[in-house]
Amino acid sequence: MALDAFDRALVAATQGGLPLVARPYEAVGAMLGVPGARVRERLGQMLDQGLIRRIGAVPHHVKLGFVANGMSVWDVDDLQVDELGERVGALSGVSHCYRRPRHLPLWPYNLFAMLHGRSPAEVQAQAAEIAALLGPACRQHDILYSTAVLKKTGLRLKEV
Repeated sequence: MALDAFDRALVAATQGGLPLVARPYEAVGAMLGVPGARVRERLGQMLDQGLIRRIGAVPHHVKLGFVANGMSVWDVDDLQVDELGERVGALSGVSHCYRRPRHLPLWPYNLFAMLHGRSPAEVQAQAAEIAALLGPACRQHDILYSTAVLKKTGLRLKEV
């Protein structure tokens, strides 16, 4: 689907994030010369049409004090990984969780869960909770700690 001039202006106005104000859609609308309700309506339509995938908050974990960030990797029985992965992903300390293919013999892990803590001990406690949940379906696991903060960006429109 082609973007019209308003859609392009809307994406350009929001691609760096919504303004951190009490009424962000009103603020974007003011930038575009339309009511905030028009911004909300069109963003909703764009979601429904698949032009954008989601609108969400992306926290900067380190600035929030979560300096121990680790991807926990798990070798989980293939017959149980989907059901158990859903349960792991629902835990409060897990920001995202997904299944990935193994690359044997070097990489036996098929379930990944990102953990955030104020210390490595907090992350290890969260991993222990996951280990208890997985029980005997888990053969081994590890935690790969982040060493750098990578910049996260979404869609960027090219200037024409």
